[in-house]
Amino acid sequence: MSVFKTLKSYSKTQLKEKFFASLFAFCAMVSILAVAMICLFLFSNAIPTMHQIGVFDFLFGLDWYPTEEIFGILPMIVGSLYVTALAILIGVPLGVLSAVYLSQFCPPKVARFLLPAVELLGAIPSVVYGFFGLVVIVPFLSDIFSGISGKSVLAAAIILSIMVLPTIILVSKAAIDSVPRSYYEGALALGASKERAVFFAALPAAKSGILASVILGVGRAIGEAMAVIMVAGNQTQIPSSVLDGVRTLTTNIVMEMGYSEGLHRDVLIANGVVLFVFILLINVSFNLLKKDKTD
Repeated sequence: MSVFKTLKSYSKTQLKEKFFASLFAFCAMVSILAVAMICLFLFSNAIPTMHQIGVFDFLFGLDWYPTEEIFGILPMIVGSLYVTALAILIGVPLGVLSAVYLSQFCPPKVARFLLPAVELLGAIPSVVYGFFGLVVIVPFLSDIFSGISGKSVLAAAIILSIMVLPTIILVSKAAIDSVPRSYYEGALALGASKERAVFFAALPAAKSGILASVILGVGRAIGEAMAVIMVAGNQTQIPSSVLDGVRTLTTNIVMEMGYSEGLHRDVLIANGVVLFVFILLINVSFNLLKKDKTD
């Protein structure tokens, strides 16, 4: 009788495992199918459009006049790269050092208040960041650098660097927390100070997770639209300095998709494909770099 009960219980366990395995596989397939459908939609519309207007003229053209069917997006490509690179240059050191403090140096009583604050920072809508930049950062830059409006690459980069902080801080902190305590204690046993043990033992061991946080931060920065629209100046030009106004790929789509039609609309979809390919290349590059560092 007990053997029968054991077999019955075992069969129920197997049935549950198969059910959840099938459920997880279904969810994974839905995700893959969604990505495939998005890619199919984007590329099926973009490839004929690029062929019609010319790939070289589209990617390397300097002028954007939709009413005259002149579509050059090089200024938007350069603007996106400028803003994203500057935002990551500001945000990554702040985020990683904040994660180190929260993980290794912050007293538990203080961490109970700081961690919810960081999480709340990630929950603030993009348009609120844009309002903050428009009301605070833009006038501040205008006062410091006289003769400019304040809406510039620098203003957009500052806003984006604040927006990527929660992602970088939380993911980096999780990576540092996952490092075995023996790394840190071993460095202390060899005579290292607490700071040297953290920065030369624990932090290098967490570099894979920290790099993953940077990848997520880059994706957030280059894909942001609402906040950038409000502070970047929206000027279709290749900026000569960080104080010049700029228009990014995302803001170009958001600003003109509402009234576009015909070829103009197809070109904006192609604009989205270029953005998609950029994000894909950035992710692949960072993943290869992470793999090399891990090996």
